Amino acid sequence: MKIKLFYHSLISDWNHGNAHFLRGIVAELQDRGHDVQLFEPSDGWSYTNLVKEHGGEAVQNFKKYFPKLSTNFYFPGDVDFAELVQDADLVIVHEWNEGELVQKIGELKEQFGYKLLFHDTHHRSVSAPEDMARYDLSKYDGVLAFGDVIRDLYKEKGWAQNVWTWHEAADTRLFYPRAAEEKKGDLVWIGNWGDDEREEELEEFLINPVKELGLKATIYGVRYPEHALQKLKDAGITYGGWLPNHKVPEVFSQYRLTVHVPRRYYTQSLPGIPTIRPFEAMACCIPLISSPWTDSEGLFEEGKDFLMVQNGEEMKETMKELLSNPHKARNLCTNGLNTIRAKHTCAIRVNELMDILEELRQQEVSFEKV
Repeated sequence: MKIKLFYHSLISDWNHGNAHFLRGIVAELQDRGHDVQLFEPSDGWSYTNLVKEHGGEAVQNFKKYFPKLSTNFYFPGDVDFAELVQDADLVIVHEWNEGELVQKIGELKEQFGYKLLFHDTHHRSVSAPEDMARYDLSKYDGVLAFGDVIRDLYKEKGWAQNVWTWHEAADTRLFYPRAAEEKKGDLVWIGNWGDDEREEELEEFLINPVKELGLKATIYGVRYPEHALQKLKDAGITYGGWLPNHKVPEVFSQYRLTVHVPRRYYTQSLPGIPTIRPFEAMACCIPLISSPWTDSEGLFEEGKDFLMVQNGEEMKETMKELLSNPHKARNLCTNGLNTIRAKHTCAIRVNELMDILEELRQQEVSFEKV
């Protein structure tokens, strides 16, 4: 198939977690012989900030680590979308695109006859429903939603008729267990500050337990304000800044455990969606402790694949237990890794995508018979 993808960025993962999953999906589609072209805006804020803060070296490193992946930049005010999609069999449009692009690609579907899907990987359906309602999805064949709760919202609000759950997953070409000669520390956390979406949670479940236990810890991420950096310094935590995602598996191997602290939207309004970090951590075989979230879709087995705690005191005690019990930590790693390989890889997600396309073909055949 000729597949055209319109996303925010393939190259930049600066404050842009969707790039992780996107890279794995594109690589898997390519390995299966599909002709995949990706288009991203030349003024995308993630790419712009990446180059502003880290220069062209960051872009060159992307090309070095992902030699088979490439993108096509377009200028939003000067682009002929018809030229880009005229030979497509499948087009997928991500929800970070402007409404004008979403509508235009939809209008061109009737002319060129491609299958057309909308991909939603964010909490805006809950946090900004008025923005999502403005998208014209009337010409789209359906929506890929990264959780059941978002799938159900699309149906309830009448935004789309066909909606499928399509969770993110680990790119196991990149995320797999690595050996390290020695550990650099006890705990590593990789994530962005998140402002008022999880500042209190980070203090309770990460910063305070590390401080009270006196752990050797490092935190990587972007958009940390001065007061946040001061909190890390006061807790004795090293701040590592932006970490390109291709270096995450190596960094995981150098520490003894990690934690997951979901943003508030995913704990209060969007149960069942862990975001991509737990998938990647388990794929790298590092013990994972999580602050509360509801695994309503049964993606993992709590207590076996990862550990869940309900408050900061439980987090502190669980950190202490894992650091003092290598056998338990090793079992946790092995179980989590096995679950990822059995249920949550990009290859499995591409299988699911192919099943969705087959379902659409069957709908088309049934309609023609009527």
